[in-house]
Amino acid sequence: MRTTVDFLLHDWLHVSTLCSRRRFAEHSRDTFNQVLDTCEKIARDKFAPFNRLVDTEEPRFDGEKVILPQATQDAWDAYAASGMLSAAQDFEIGGMQLPYTLESAANAFFAKASVSINGSLLTVGNANLLMAHGSETQKQVFALNEFSGRWSGTMCLSEPQAGSSLSDVATRAVPDGGGYESDPLGKRFRLKGNKMWISAGEHELTENIIHLVLAKIPGPDGKPVAGVKGISLFIVPKKMVDAAGQLTGERNDVALAGLNHKLGWRGTTNTLLNFGEGKFRPGAAPGAVGYLVGQPGQGLRAMFHMMNEARIGVGMAATMLGMAGYEASLAYARQRPQGRPVTAGGKDAAAPQVAIIEHADIKRMLLAQKAYAEGALALALYCARLVDEQHTGEPVAAKEAALLLEVLTPIAKSWPSEWCLEANSLAIQVHGGYGYTRDFPVEQYWRDNRLNMIHEGTHGIQGLDLLGRKVVMDDGAGLKLLVSTADRTISRAAAEPALARHAAALTSAVASLCAATAQAWSTGKPEDALANATPYLQGFGHVVLAWIWLDVATVALQGASGAAVADPGFVAGKLQACHYFFDYELPKIDAWLAVVASRNPVCRDMQDAWF
Repeated sequence: MRTTVDFLLHDWLHVSTLCSRRRFAEHSRDTFNQVLDTCEKIARDKFAPFNRLVDTEEPRFDGEKVILPQATQDAWDAYAASGMLSAAQDFEIGGMQLPYTLESAANAFFAKASVSINGSLLTVGNANLLMAHGSETQKQVFALNEFSGRWSGTMCLSEPQAGSSLSDVATRAVPDGGGYESDPLGKRFRLKGNKMWISAGEHELTENIIHLVLAKIPGPDGKPVAGVKGISLFIVPKKMVDAAGQLTGERNDVALAGLNHKLGWRGTTNTLLNFGEGKFRPGAAPGAVGYLVGQPGQGLRAMFHMMNEARIGVGMAATMLGMAGYEASLAYARQRPQGRPVTAGGKDAAAPQVAIIEHADIKRMLLAQKAYAEGALALALYCARLVDEQHTGEPVAAKEAALLLEVLTPIAKSWPSEWCLEANSLAIQVHGGYGYTRDFPVEQYWRDNRLNMIHEGTHGIQGLDLLGRKVVMDDGAGLKLLVSTADRTISRAAAEPALARHAAALTSAVASLCAATAQAWSTGKPEDALANATPYLQGFGHVVLAWIWLDVATVALQGASGAAVADPGFVAGKLQACHYFFDYELPKIDAWLAVVASRNPVCRDMQDAWF
């Protein structure tokens, strides 16, 4: 994997050129490599050996606290000590001012080693949100303590009665009377409600847990404002703190109502939390103390800052689980003897068995995994590179990067979640019956990966976001930019004899995608277009990955002739994965886009009684 990461970062994305920008001027390829080396070692030593342990020794609640294996604490401590929680932050606050592309690549090692031990994603996203939308005191007290690893963070959106339907959030926040306006930590409110599916919502890994909670402030009539415009965002610490960031010794009124017992990701606690039930502050005013972030009614806009980061992170987690399964099944296929080659004269029963990797169908399954996992990794790092361009590029380039990232974010989350899960299924199949047992890790990779199509916005929600908003906003500016970007790749690839037919196939696929988009919206009725939003997401994703693979393959070929990539086997492998994707995967878009273009009504017209 490391060779592929280095190739994608340096030969494909030219990440070292970022060092010419003021923010990254103190870095070089050497410092980037040192970061990757350090993270790879910590992941190998502190995370990977305990991936099965945290799966079998699930979190448990003893009535007072949540118990986790010591290995989880050791992994958290090592990760925090590495400085990766604040990798992208300013030097002045203890950060490393790393490009996000490097931060993303470095974190990939942890996700691959043990996705359920690696619980840093929400803490970093929580702190980044506060750096963007919090007051100066909130940044100093909450965000900086999260970046140091002293405290951890969550995001609390869903509720038992309102999963993805955030307009139905019922948690309420009322002003806290005396001191409401003057608390240095922010306007103080009392929150009462329940939040569900809160990852890392209760544990003893850190000194404190900082919850970011969506709630509604009642209007003048005492009723919450309807819809998402009434949602505000609050900092609700597990333990009360003062303006200097010190614990006061009081528990906030946030109580664990239960642990969710999950199919995978068992090393990460997932909780139901009650806010304001009176368990920890029986003599105080009712409600959990929360501090308003930003302005009332602007909570969802601020929370999307964290959600978008989390969606790209989910895509990377799915990618690395696919990569872990691919590497495990590749190793197994190379050493597992079974069967004999089929030749013109038939099988020779007296001949020695061959490793199963010699069989064409095993090669098919391994090639699919390689195409899915390595393609998804390239997509994730490309999106991370867009983040760096958005934040540090020249104005025109920054604007284009932001627009392209808007369109690609649903794909960066959903495509790896679906197809790297399929890679894990294929990894089990390569192992045969052994893959279905706990003697090998591939069944756990599949179970862990199954979550990624659900959390941070389900597959269906990503499709609605893509077709219902991203490709039509600003008169389709984002889709047009994606098409022009793909056209540049097509022009370069067309000049390579080995890739010319793929360039032509991608040209046709892009045209089909644009036509389906137009036809889906041709009636102007959202119900017509969006009934097939998920097939659209699938077709769109495969077109994007075809473009990514064609671009990667073009660079690999050029590198082979210019010594950027010295290993001919490495280059041949990239080309063969590209061939596989175009020959076996890209043709699938015809079926998906056909139902989109025809606005097929079968699913929409189905009636409850007919089931």
